[in-house]
Amino acid sequence: LSAKGRGVRAARGLVGQKWRLATMALQVDARMLHWVFKVANRTDTMKFYEKVLGMKVLRHEEFSEGCAASCNGPYDGKWSKSMVGFGDESTHFVVELTYNYGIKYYELGNDFGFIKIRSSKAIEAAKQQEYEGESDGNGGLFVKAPGGYTFYLVPGEAAGDPVEEICFYVADLQRSMDYWHGLLGMASVEATSETALLRYSADTEGTKCALRLKLLPGGVELNHAGASGRIAFSCPADQLPGVEKSIKEKGHTIVTPLVSLDTPGKATVQVVILADPDGYEICFVGDEAFRELSQIDPEGPNLVAEAIAADGSDAYFEKKAQKAAARAAAAAAGSTG
Repeated sequence: LSAKGRGVRAARGLVGQKWRLATMALQVDARMLHWVFKVANRTDTMKFYEKVLGMKVLRHEEFSEGCAASCNGPYDGKWSKSMVGFGDESTHFVVELTYNYGIKYYELGNDFGFIKIRSSKAIEAAKQQEYEGESDGNGGLFVKAPGGYTFYLVPGEAAGDPVEEICFYVADLQRSMDYWHGLLGMASVEATSETALLRYSADTEGTKCALRLKLLPGGVELNHAGASGRIAFSCPADQLPGVEKSIKEKGHTIVTPLVSLDTPGKATVQVVILADPDGYEICFVGDEAFRELSQIDPEGPNLVAEAIAADGSDAYFEKKAQKAAARAAAAAAGSTG
């Protein structure tokens, strides 16, 4: 079946399967929290999020060894995470920037689409600071952050959280809808032959962000590569065992069974990590402890700056940039010689 055919089947199937899917869905009071990006250059990354997007560092945490739930990816060494966003994590969809010490590059796949933000200020800032961007033809701009991750900036100013969507690509839209809508219980806001938009009802009380699933072009295989991210949701802690049990009963993947994760000096949270049919990792975390863990830390920006200074990785990227500039100059001289 072609990609277009799969998409058409998805759009038609949603109507016919509405009630069947509803009876299969998890009964979970979930809200969308954040997306995880792996980053290699913290200095340039922070500059982009703060000076272009207008986000702020909400909290920063350092860890001496790899996460028991692979929050930092398949790495066992020292790592950090910096939560950045437009406001409190209880009412805003934010970004988790994961940094693995010693890792200087992550290969991008074709899985992640974009995060959509409504902000005319960000569009202007991106243009002024000459970040690579592509117009959408309607005043919006697709701009790449350091590391290559795309943000879709659209004109206007939001009354609340400016983050409106997170989009990633899927191989089979019907299969993905069976999982995200039919099993995980996300409400279908819109669906066409090529894309679907979903959200949890609890998101109407907090973040406005919705999840967009977009069908890959026909013949293109989904590739997560080394930069693959993870999406996180919270729900009451007493619902986590039910989430794990339901996923197991339906024969889907549990990446990390229910486990407690410690953060030095902060709350301990319980999480269970799932994987959808395309291999996207999905973290469900107990909401009560997460609200305690995710309190804004006024020292967050200072902690990030101190960690970057102590790391000394800026020297590596500066030398790399100098070598690239020298090669470009030599190539230019050779072409004119």
